[in-house]
Amino acid sequence: MVAYASMKVHFEDYIRAALKEDITSEDITTNAIVSPEKQGCVQLICKQTGVIAGLDIFRHVFELLDPQARFDTEYKDGDFLQNGTMVGIVYGNVRALLTGERTALNFLQRMSGIASYTNECVQVMKLYKTQLLDTRKTTPNLRIFEKYAVKVGGGNNHRYNLSDGILIKDNHIGAAGGIAEAVRLAKEYAPFVRKIEVEAETLEMVDEALQAGADIIMLDNMDNETLKKAVDRIGSKAQTECSGNVTKERLKELCEIGVDYISSGALTHSAPILDFSLKNLKSLN
Repeated sequence: MVAYASMKVHFEDYIRAALKEDITSEDITTNAIVSPEKQGCVQLICKQTGVIAGLDIFRHVFELLDPQARFDTEYKDGDFLQNGTMVGIVYGNVRALLTGERTALNFLQRMSGIASYTNECVQVMKLYKTQLLDTRKTTPNLRIFEKYAVKVGGGNNHRYNLSDGILIKDNHIGAAGGIAEAVRLAKEYAPFVRKIEVEAETLEMVDEALQAGADIIMLDNMDNETLKKAVDRIGSKAQTECSGNVTKERLKELCEIGVDYISSGALTHSAPILDFSLKNLKSLN
């Protein structure tokens, strides 16, 4: 789980890196036509219906460029917005408003898109006990923002990174020489409080994982018939996670099979952005 307090501690370095990517030396267009003293304001407009996420990140982009900048809004992350909503107004040095515009919108649009798509998936699953999880299939250096957006949309975080949990996948099994040996080595190495998850692609692998004492069995890329047999075979002996080719259209049938968790890389790697614009910039001096 990505704790919001933890994200606030760490996000500034990533925002600074994004600004450096967009400004190698200066914003030559803005600096050519706008005086350093000019103050102004600009409206943030939502151009699609969906769930907003990343308002603090959006705000902080401008604060880094102008410590006196402020963003006034009545909305908070997780709010559902209609197309055309005037979300808030950014006040500050006009150079900062223009220079930070694209970076601020990129974060807001990406995070809100993930939150919106996640929420659509959660709505499909709301009558079932199955929980929706994200994966590590995130944009390099944006994971902290993308996993936070999944939480805003109502989903849950799988492990944040490789240090977060034990997940024995097919290549680990190959490297160890089999499921039983991989689980044995994991139990020997890791603290006893760590759960061990094993990826299984066949019913035979499910049996091996159960015999080895896996806590969670990831049922990977199984068709529905095989998946149901696996869930019935596992029963209460381990928790079950379904992964691989998980689409929004398939969620209901997967929930009906009775898996405990569904993990979907699409939450972060395929969610479209939610469109926003900064419009109606006005000078205040």
